Amino acid sequence: MESSFKPRIEIIKPQFGYSFYYQRYDESHPNPTASAWHYHPEFELVYVNEGAGKRQVGTHLSHYRNGDLILIGSNLPHCGFTRSLRGNQRETLIQWRMEAFGEGFFHIPELKSVLRLFERAKSGMVFHGEDKRTIGAVLESMQGLEGPQRLLTFFKALTMMASAQQYTVLNAGSILLEAKVEDQEKINRIFNYVKENFNEEIPLADIAAQVFLTPSSFCKYFKKITNKTFVQYLIEYRLIHAAKLLHETNLAITDICYECGFNNYSHFNKKFKDTMGRTPLQYRNELRTTSSVDLASAEALLEL
Repeated sequence: MESSFKPRIEIIKPQFGYSFYYQRYDESHPNPTASAWHYHPEFELVYVNEGAGKRQVGTHLSHYRNGDLILIGSNLPHCGFTRSLRGNQRETLIQWRMEAFGEGFFHIPELKSVLRLFERAKSGMVFHGEDKRTIGAVLESMQGLEGPQRLLTFFKALTMMASAQQYTVLNAGSILLEAKVEDQEKINRIFNYVKENFNEEIPLADIAAQVFLTPSSFCKYFKKITNKTFVQYLIEYRLIHAAKLLHETNLAITDICYECGFNNYSHFNKKFKDTMGRTPLQYRNELRTTSSVDLASAEALLEL
């Protein structure tokens, strides 16, 4: 069991002749790392043109609707954002290292705003509304470009993000980025275990054993590193999955409650309302009556 939850360091190699990695995924060509919990020294930019999914970036958990545009800083652990792609749903992925463009390149006066963007991205950034759609269209247009044209279009997207006003900083890395390497590995192991077992009961003794601690020591350790209790984190993870199921399926709300690991419907209903500001039924009804434009502007309300 230990090896199956070992954190994954992803090795990224740009395509031949390019200084950054670019890939488009769709239903016939899914992202092979979509479900893996991983990290890498490269920055990562992901655009999902439509649909819903979960964001798990560092200690941050949230649910997105109507597509997503997210920028992730170097070595910030995260899961993929699309478990599967259906119909016209597409995912565009770009990954790069700052030094790939030359030492000090982003320190020139013309790119100072992009450098500030990279600083904000250390904690993760999500773009909303018209900014998301406009920048996303530029990223998708790179698919048919080659050589200098692809590079220049990439820089156009970066400058657009640097001047965008509709975004949320996730604050996902404030704890993890300060953690030691051994702490990073322990947290990754814990997150992976939750990801695989959140819909079942997780005794403290079992999760503590994943990082070779007693339950008491584990609780203190987890709170120190993440600034959350383990129970709080587990409930948040279950609620985000519940929001996803409310959006994507027609399952009865009571079935969703038990599918997500809650064993008491009243408790589930209360926790969902406390976190989301609405009951599960109200949340589902809003999904059925809210326009796509409203969904795009409302998704920031779902941040935990």
